[in-house]
Amino acid sequence: MSNNVSADLIRALIENMGGAADDWSSLAMILEFDEGRFYSAHGYAYSPGGTISAVASDAWSVKSAVDAHTASYFSPGEALPVKILVQFDRTLGKYKVTFEDVDMARWKVTPRNFKELREELRPTFD
Repeated sequence: MSNNVSADLIRALIENMGGAADDWSSLAMILEFDEGRFYSAHGYAYSPGGTISAVASDAWSVKSAVDAHTASYFSPGEALPVKILVQFDRTLGKYKVTFEDVDMARWKVTPRNFKELREELRPTFD
């Protein structure tokens, strides 16, 4: 692993991601935790032609990168967030990581909100 835990996390998510079209240009992944334990990585990949693909990364395969990332921000014994949003634009090479500390409903996909949520999560870097 490199000294950039965010880059390592993004690399692990991409290398273990399923469901994306080959030409995807940006990515939004939600990492979920339960009682301080990471258990899920899912989100959307966005292609230049407008295709939005639901994607997921194998939680076991990315766990060490997630653990390294959270360890770089939180001290041992400190409460971890309930969710982390990782946004990445591979065309621009830019990323953003957002922590959600308490709201389990934030970024929750439902049949009523999935179209709006996938647009809300779409990476935009000005």
